[in-house]
Amino acid sequence: MGESRTPSDLLKKVRKIEIRTKALSHQIFAGEYHSAFKGRGMAFSEVREYQYGDDVRSMDWNVTARLRSPYVKVFEEEREMTVVLLIDVSRSGLFGTRGMTKREMIAEIAAVLSFSAIINNDKVGALFFSDRVEQFIPPKKGRSHLLHIIREIIEYTPASDGTDIGGALRFLTNAIKKRCTAFILSDMLDADPDGNPLYEDAMKVAAGRHDISVIKVYDPREESLPNVGLVHAKDSETGRSVWIDTSSRKMREAYGRWFSDASAKGVRLFNKYKIDNVSIATDQDYVKGLKAFFDRR
Repeated sequence: MGESRTPSDLLKKVRKIEIRTKALSHQIFAGEYHSAFKGRGMAFSEVREYQYGDDVRSMDWNVTARLRSPYVKVFEEEREMTVVLLIDVSRSGLFGTRGMTKREMIAEIAAVLSFSAIINNDKVGALFFSDRVEQFIPPKKGRSHLLHIIREIIEYTPASDGTDIGGALRFLTNAIKKRCTAFILSDMLDADPDGNPLYEDAMKVAAGRHDISVIKVYDPREESLPNVGLVHAKDSETGRSVWIDTSSRKMREAYGRWFSDASAKGVRLFNKYKIDNVSIATDQDYVKGLKAFFDRR
């Protein structure tokens, strides 16, 4: 991530995140996580005789015909889920103007989700991506496994700098065959010059197989360019340097339109494929954002 840390520094940072997010998970999110994400997977348990008020859609017509008496299928909630965190480690995540970078906030949110999953006896895995899949940690249970994921989020240095959300989704679709709950943690800035998301096809396929949620983390400064004159800017992902005249109102307005269009088209895509989503700025309290996100589900 561009700065060197000693093992003790890293351990302190991991421990700090663990203490904060574990407490949040126990006190606030475990129950809400259970309510929001449990119960979507139902496993067949048994058949029993039809009772007044039973849903006719649960009728087992084969058993009913064989026994000549109405029977219904009984399902039980699947208590164990597989959770996969798709974590954007592209260089744009290092951007931050309000005390916390996008990567740091993503790390804390990922930790909250992970501890909530572990409390509910779920397996947790992680997929780190830039414009390629950088690393895949298969789903497992346990505190040591979870801390390994958090450590990697904090310390991971990607081999590449760009962003390809579609590639990450295609990998998920191929790697996880059983239906899972997947969270994409990213700034979602993967759009063409007109603001159209470049990952729609992959999202459509993945959403048909898995329960996908998007947690967009962005910095408020990304929404608009300040009027500070001629600025030498470098794209953190492509490495390309350009001079930008921020005193040009047209330039500022064009950028603002692009960011607004990209955000709006992203939300329309999520709604189209029934993907739950929330947008959280680095100067906001992500606890409130996550609670609202869980409540909506």
